[in-house]
Amino acid sequence: MPVLAYLNTKAGRESFALNEADFKDVNVVQFRVRAGDEASCLNLNRAQKPRLLGVKPWDLNRRFSFSSFMRGVAPDKLPNWDAIDPKFYNSTLQLPHSQLEEVPAIGDAASIQWAMGKKVGDTLDYVDERGQPFKVRIVGAVANSILQGQLIVDEAEFVKRFPSESGYKYFLIDAPTNRVADVSAKLSRALQDVGLELTPAPQRLAQFNAVQNTYLGTFQILGGLGLLLGSVGLGIVVLRNVLERRGELAVLLAVGWRRKQVRRLVLVEHAALLGLGLAIGIVAAFVAVLPSLLTPGGEFPWFTLGLTLVAVLANGLLWTWLATQFALRGDLQAALRSA
Repeated sequence: MPVLAYLNTKAGRESFALNEADFKDVNVVQFRVRAGDEASCLNLNRAQKPRLLGVKPWDLNRRFSFSSFMRGVAPDKLPNWDAIDPKFYNSTLQLPHSQLEEVPAIGDAASIQWAMGKKVGDTLDYVDERGQPFKVRIVGAVANSILQGQLIVDEAEFVKRFPSESGYKYFLIDAPTNRVADVSAKLSRALQDVGLELTPAPQRLAQFNAVQNTYLGTFQILGGLGLLLGSVGLGIVVLRNVLERRGELAVLLAVGWRRKQVRRLVLVEHAALLGLGLAIGIVAAFVAVLPSLLTPGGEFPWFTLGLTLVAVLANGLLWTWLATQFALRGDLQAALRSA
């Protein structure tokens, strides 16, 4: 059931018999909710009309890291979440009259790109409860947040188009770390009649990341299989190359080279080619992932990546050594006669 009171005020807390002293330093961000498609990674379908949340922009300022803004929106000239305030939006972009009825919105970067198939600056079509169509323009994206699955708009714009959606049904509660359990228990008890369900933010974010990690894990396994097959292929190429050069290597033995020196020569030659191939691949991959590295709030698995590269190098060297040992075994005099 919707909560009609504003829980950041003394009167609002008293309406649910909440002790003011127990909620000192506790801040509640309240959202109005218009039901729509689930646009988080928990939904495998493409979201056509994501759920809309209406909020007072100043309640969210300085609470999330942004990954991008629409061209023309200058985040250094206004608090980040004020970009969804129509007064700032229209005055900053100086839009023509035909676009003044657009509703600016901010969403999670992953939801915008993958669940909605959009990018910052695109629009989505909605219909208000009077049957009038309007557009929601995505003006910004937050990075890796618990806001996946919905678009955030200004509360005044929300009420203007959905006046029957009374009260608040979605909350973000900021409490001191050492009092989270206590605040959660007292809020759950006080608001049990309206059906309040509280989820710790780390748990909620872990649910989102679990789906993404499943995809990443699948691609990592497929990539590892490809690297394994590639390493075996490298061993086969080395084996054939050395077998075709047995005559040349036999000549080196005949003029005084030791078998150990010839083996080292072949290994160093092919190891240099393997290292060069890895270096070219690393440079190409770095160029490909550079946009992700420059994204605020992005994380890069340096340890895992380094371990993978070392494993690839070691695997390639192993197959090179095995191929060299096999090709140079036995008596090379027959190869010398045919050289």
